[in-house]
Amino acid sequence: MGRIFVTGGAGHLGANLVRRLLDEGHEVRALARPGDDNRGLEGLPIEVVEGDIRDLDTLRRHLRGCTHVFHVAAKISTLSPSAGEYRELFETNVLGTRNVLQAALEYDVERVVLSGSFSAVGYDPEDPTRPSNEDMPFYPFGQVLPYARTKAQAEHEALKFVAEGLDVVIATSCAIVGPHDYIPSRLGRTFCDYVNGKLRAYVPGGFPFVAADDIVQGHLLAMQRGRRGHKYIFATAFQTLDDLLDHFEAVAGGRRPKLRIPGRLMAGMTGLYAGVLARYFPNVPQRLTPGAIAILRMQRRADTSKAERELGFRPTSIRKAVADAYEFFTRQGMMRPPAATRPTPRPSST
Repeated sequence: MGRIFVTGGAGHLGANLVRRLLDEGHEVRALARPGDDNRGLEGLPIEVVEGDIRDLDTLRRHLRGCTHVFHVAAKISTLSPSAGEYRELFETNVLGTRNVLQAALEYDVERVVLSGSFSAVGYDPEDPTRPSNEDMPFYPFGQVLPYARTKAQAEHEALKFVAEGLDVVIATSCAIVGPHDYIPSRLGRTFCDYVNGKLRAYVPGGFPFVAADDIVQGHLLAMQRGRRGHKYIFATAFQTLDDLLDHFEAVAGGRRPKLRIPGRLMAGMTGLYAGVLARYFPNVPQRLTPGAIAILRMQRRADTSKAERELGFRPTSIRKAVADAYEFFTRQGMMRPPAATRPTPRPSST
């Protein structure tokens, strides 16, 4: 590949992707939004350009000379957005995607890989635990997060540009586990809370997770081998929160919280205070929101057989991803467990 343009390079997925591209010897130009936490790009031998995907003229200027694009940038939210946040979600995830694709079309970019979200993948409303594949249509009713709606619309924008002649492939990510989680993600904050003794309770439930190495590999495979206009789901394994706590214990030591709150009860509790916190204390982090609880209670699974069959995708290990995250967070000073609680990670098949 020639020069590669990456949006969202400072985020969890983007920071891992950019490092992998550098390891493979590629020339990278990464877009960073002014005022954001862009530590994920600091010190890397890449060209960093400032701009916002909501500005088409800026994208036209920065995309010049690039042959391939990874569009990773997105606004992520599992809260109940205000009117202004709804607008920002739509403008960033939908109109921003349209702008990236428009600029790519104008400059004859060879291929764009759009990062999709598993939340925008369809499921069986009668049995949400049935593994979801790429052919299942997005179900727009029920407890659908505003973020999921915008990601589904972003995929629709991608297909419109495919019809115009642009080569676009969608690489769908599940919840990411792994290093270079600078901001950090909701799961990363939960892991830090666990190690730092601040995790007092947890809620049973589950979701498909993907190791950072696996989702990066999935993006590269989509760029190299994906079929134009097609979507591919990448996941490492379905994990319950109990499974994740097993990994936390094995990698970092410590003990899981004794308080295990039923999902139905927690959903009612978060429904009472989440909206108030989001409106009056927007900077207060919420570990478990009504949207997050609803997702965990659905216990959705991901079917990765298409990616395995067509692209050669081979999932690795969630345990190793947790160990990599642990090493990263301790190096960043975000985890400071006693040395005596740092056992050698036990092997795991997931």
